Amino acid sequence: MELSLSHHLDPVAFTSTVLGLQPDPVQARILRAPDTRILLNCTRQWGKSTIVAALTVHHLCCAPAGSLVVIVSPSQRQSAEMLRKIAGFLRRAGLSPKPDGANRYSLLMLNQSRAVALPGKENTIRGFSAPSLVVVDEAALVPDAVYSAVRPMLAASATGRMILLSTPRGRRGFFYDEWTGGQPWLRISVPATDCQRISKQFLDEERNSLGDWSFRQEYLCEFMDTRSQLFSPELLSRALTNEFSHWSL
Repeated sequence: MELSLSHHLDPVAFTSTVLGLQPDPVQARILRAPDTRILLNCTRQWGKSTIVAALTVHHLCCAPAGSLVVIVSPSQRQSAEMLRKIAGFLRRAGLSPKPDGANRYSLLMLNQSRAVALPGKENTIRGFSAPSLVVVDEAALVPDAVYSAVRPMLAASATGRMILLSTPRGRRGFFYDEWTGGQPWLRISVPATDCQRISKQFLDEERNSLGDWSFRQEYLCEFMDTRSQLFSPELLSRALTNEFSHWSL
């Protein structure tokens, strides 16, 4: 059933007809991108987590049976939230995944493909091998050691994909290094001024409330000088490590 739903569907057509989400042109570009390494540097409230969740659902339905998707975020709460978005889209597609029986925050498809959500802790990452897709949400707040532990997962797969998505958190860390480095990533930046869903009035209010430094980083996707930053990404990450005591799809 899962493969018949989407195996031959274009991911944009799948997202609009099966999931009921109408992607804008940039989101459609992300869905169709053939690149194995994708960097999304996007404004708050643009929908980057939502479109990556849709991409993940298409992947789970179309990838070979038994494929593994690994989701990493600074905290278990954030990873679980991404998994909930994926589960919600799967229900829209008429599918009813269950936990895989081994991992508390997980989804198992009828074709034995699965998605596992993990917190940004190095010791929780090791032990997973050969995923076909790795999603690192709020990547600018994930510790560098976790990223270093994630990358080798893809060593044995020529087609394994990695998607890093975040808003900037200063000129430091692997997200900044990958964005400014020379490696062959597909880099997509979407400032709030390019998003028709965010009004100019709202942005003017946010600039007045947050101040120029925070506004430029949160909404204009600029990597601001960390010398002016009160809290480091590592400190912010540690502040977000409280985990859910309950999990439901």
